[in-house]
Amino acid sequence: MNQIKIVVGYPPINSQKGTPLLSQNRQFQYFNNPTYIYPMIPAFAATMLQWAGYRVNWMDGVAQKKSYEAWEKELLELAPDFLILETKAPVVKKHWKIINKLKTAAPNLKIVLVGDHVTVFPYESFENSLVDYVIIGGDYDFVAVNLLNHINNNQNLEGGVYWRKSDQAIKHENPSFFSLKMGEQIANSGPASLAHDLDELPFIDRDLTQWQLYAYDNGNFKYKPGTYVYSGRDCWWGKCTFCVWAHTLNPFGSYRSFSAQRLFDEVKYLTDKYKFKEIFDDAGTLFVGQKLKDFCQLMIKSGYNKKVTLGCNMRFDALTSQDCQLMKQAGFRMVLYGMESGNQATLDRVNKGQKVEQIAQGAKMASDAGLQVHATVMIGYPWETYQEAKNTINLARECFNKGYFHTMQATVVVPYPGTPLWKECREKDWLLTQDYEDYDMRQPVMKSPISQEQIMQLTQELYSSFLTPRFILRKIMSIRSIEDIKFFIMAGKKLAGHLLDFDSSQSANWTNPAFWHHSLKAFGNNLIPKKKSKEC
Repeated sequence: MNQIKIVVGYPPINSQKGTPLLSQNRQFQYFNNPTYIYPMIPAFAATMLQWAGYRVNWMDGVAQKKSYEAWEKELLELAPDFLILETKAPVVKKHWKIINKLKTAAPNLKIVLVGDHVTVFPYESFENSLVDYVIIGGDYDFVAVNLLNHINNNQNLEGGVYWRKSDQAIKHENPSFFSLKMGEQIANSGPASLAHDLDELPFIDRDLTQWQLYAYDNGNFKYKPGTYVYSGRDCWWGKCTFCVWAHTLNPFGSYRSFSAQRLFDEVKYLTDKYKFKEIFDDAGTLFVGQKLKDFCQLMIKSGYNKKVTLGCNMRFDALTSQDCQLMKQAGFRMVLYGMESGNQATLDRVNKGQKVEQIAQGAKMASDAGLQVHATVMIGYPWETYQEAKNTINLARECFNKGYFHTMQATVVVPYPGTPLWKECREKDWLLTQDYEDYDMRQPVMKSPISQEQIMQLTQELYSSFLTPRFILRKIMSIRSIEDIKFFIMAGKKLAGHLLDFDSSQSANWTNPAFWHHSLKAFGNNLIPKKKSKEC
């Protein structure tokens, strides 16, 4: 085995805001009751590097619940040659400080930054930190292996790599150059490489990447242990103006997916080897059409539909009733849909490509087939009035009352750098701040007809919109097993955590009476008859 040591991981970030959820998150948040999501592309990178003969260590200090000091001590004692870090806009400044600190303590350590933010602004990290390499694009697992092989085995360097011109380890024949403000030149190997065949990927080494860290504390799993797979990169629609991955890591036209057989083979492998009880496909949207039918038939004919439960991301307009029934038969339990807004004008402006009426129709279709619908909703669009935001809440409440929705995730709209929404905000002077650290969903960063306090309260109201007596009674009547009880308890804890996440007073304290006053006000309103809401 090659003696070169590589660490793939995430340094802990100490914050009073909570736990930073960076891995596999298209939208960044600090969570008070964290969900740890399997970081798919870094896990592929670690596996592929190990297959290439490198000595790889996995150090996700966030999921390991370590202090930064303990994580750094372990890293320095390990003395790796390379450290690969994924970053995002809200934490990139913190990562720059960590990089500089590590480079001071270990000057020979080579640090590689990857992720959506550095894909948009690759030169920025060279200006603000001692980072050695930046890899842009969503195939940074493939390219990371290529970079190491280039440095150590003279393999031709693929596109998407950035480095300092003074770096003698890179021998690219025809690089492009960019001069930083201080005069230093940064070289790159061209546009991101996004043409790799996903079926060539190995199964992720779940032991190397410490699967247990992500198998239990995850709101998407009813049956545990659970894990993630990744059927494609990333979403076949790929046009939503707010989606940072669709416009940076995997831009429109670059969508690729596994074959139905390849996805089934991995599900079978994970079920047999690790005894996972639930597997969630976290591609932006699971493939549909004949490929979906082929995958479902493989699950049914093999009998694995009885051995493991499945979940996936989907669009309200993508499935027929026959598709939903086949998915239920194939072992699917939960389907996550992006509702985003209950206003047609907003869906059109963000290029969602669906009609408001399709939300209830698609959810009813899935629910009638026995699938549990999880909806994601956003508040704080810069053009939506208070009443329009209430329209979204009312539609969500109606879908819960009718049994179409089963669970929900509410977020504040964040215009991440590189997205069309961010560009529109800059053109129209909608940004309240351009400080990346403010883009953590703890406050709006766009001008809006609605006040900041109203946006946070409306987000809390979204979370409590489904807590009507009818919904609670339906859930109690649906209890059939101890797993159902455990799932409801876990969901209750997650709900309380989310109410803390969007506490407008930012008290973030379970014992603070002010928090419970603000957080549970909307819940109480749902339990008593009230007059129709008026626009503020």
